[in-house]
Amino acid sequence: MVLARDIDPSASPLDYYSYELRRLREEAGLKQAELGAIIFCTGSLIGMVENGRRVPTRDFSERLDAALGTGGVFSRLVGLVLRSQLPTWFQAFAELEVRATNISSFQPQLVYGLLQTEAYARAVLHAGWGQNLDEAVAARLERQRILGRERPPFVWVVLDEAVLHRPFGSHEIMRGQLDRLLEFQDRREVRIQILPFSAGQHPATVGAFTVLRFDGDPDVVYAESYGSAHVKANPETARDCAHRYDHLQAAALSVEESAALIARVREERYGDPHQVDGRALA
Repeated sequence: MVLARDIDPSASPLDYYSYELRRLREEAGLKQAELGAIIFCTGSLIGMVENGRRVPTRDFSERLDAALGTGGVFSRLVGLVLRSQLPTWFQAFAELEVRATNISSFQPQLVYGLLQTEAYARAVLHAGWGQNLDEAVAARLERQRILGRERPPFVWVVLDEAVLHRPFGSHEIMRGQLDRLLEFQDRREVRIQILPFSAGQHPATVGAFTVLRFDGDPDVVYAESYGSAHVKANPETARDCAHRYDHLQAAALSVEESAALIARVREERYGDPHQVDGRALA
């Protein structure tokens, strides 16, 4: 049994979640083990969440709502909880990303976070020496929920060709990630272009950047470095980055040509080693 500790519900989204879980569980007359049995987890897990020692997942939250008849309280809270697990310097951008109507991003090193698979995200975060890996992965995947909204933002991403060749994790993880990129061909609100090596010099050699646009608010530019981030709403900076992004799009392959290159790299670099000319090896 996890020993109870005092929780201040105003301290953080996680503390508020923990406080409400204990309150509603006790109101329902259930012990931790009894609630755990209902939602197919251990009573100790319930205790750790109630004590703020374990960050809840979305699946866990949805099962809580069903078991306690909360009307979706925990499913609504978990988004705030997971966002609070993002690095402090990234949280301001994540909040803006949720409100953006248009997202334009250039990424020379990695697949943009909104387009990552869970396995690729885990490999990227692990390579960055991230702590609390499970929570970090869950928080990154939570960001992707904006793509499933009734009115998702329009997302246009330019990836340097190097992103396709730089492996994070196993070949299987990279195959899965490139498959994910190809799946977005059928999403009219998501466009992916590849800046090929043959493009040579380009106007974004300083690094990755993202331009967010909003209805009725100024554009915002986001860029980051080690352990810090820069979110700027300066009109001159926004115009400069938008101009650079236009040049990147012009130099990049078309959406269709980009998909063909992704598919080719997927087969040539990360194809199944147990297959030769499409035939399985014994």
